[in-house]
Amino acid sequence: MPKVELRIDGAAVDDWLADLSTEFPDDEFRLLATQSREEHPLALLEARTKEGDRFVRRFEAAPEVLSSDVVYHDDRLVLVQFTTVVTELYDALRGSDNVSLYPTVLRNGRFSVTLTASHERLSNYADELRKAGIPYQVSSLAQSYDSGELLTERQREFVTAAVQRGYYDTPRGCTLTELAEEFEVHKSAASRLLHRAEGRIMREFVESATKK
Repeated sequence: MPKVELRIDGAAVDDWLADLSTEFPDDEFRLLATQSREEHPLALLEARTKEGDRFVRRFEAAPEVLSSDVVYHDDRLVLVQFTTVVTELYDALRGSDNVSLYPTVLRNGRFSVTLTASHERLSNYADELRKAGIPYQVSSLAQSYDSGELLTERQREFVTAAVQRGYYDTPRGCTLTELAEEFEVHKSAASRLLHRAEGRIMREFVESATKK
């Protein structure tokens, strides 16, 4: 499944939190969690700043902040829980049926948003951003695999049985003939099935190792 990181220019569309971050250009904000509600989302924000007092005053004065609670505050970090109005950026994410991976990092007006989703949902998110006129850039794109994507269901079942029965142990706990009998297929068919599955697994392993 694709994993993509986008850099989104929130200040270009007057996103209130992005605009606030431009007043602290050397500091980093991290949106740690959000909870969807019918009207006003609940969020948890970490501000890594040495100007904590000024940040809290400015944050609480923002008209978009409907309620807030400073959970933690020291000379380097502020943690605040708050409710806020729905923004265009939030609407774009919700409208595309996506969920971002936290934390969402914000520095000087630009969000770094990471998503893991199908190609269709990622495309929908890009469409929603374009419709809203929100500038963005793709920072990174990676393709991850799980066993359900890498192998067919039949291959996954066969490889799982082979591992569980000790086919890959030394000495082997079962033979290819025994696996074939368990799956009620000819030995040659079992050999082809296992060979194709092993080929896919090995190619993915080599490609992943080469990228590192």
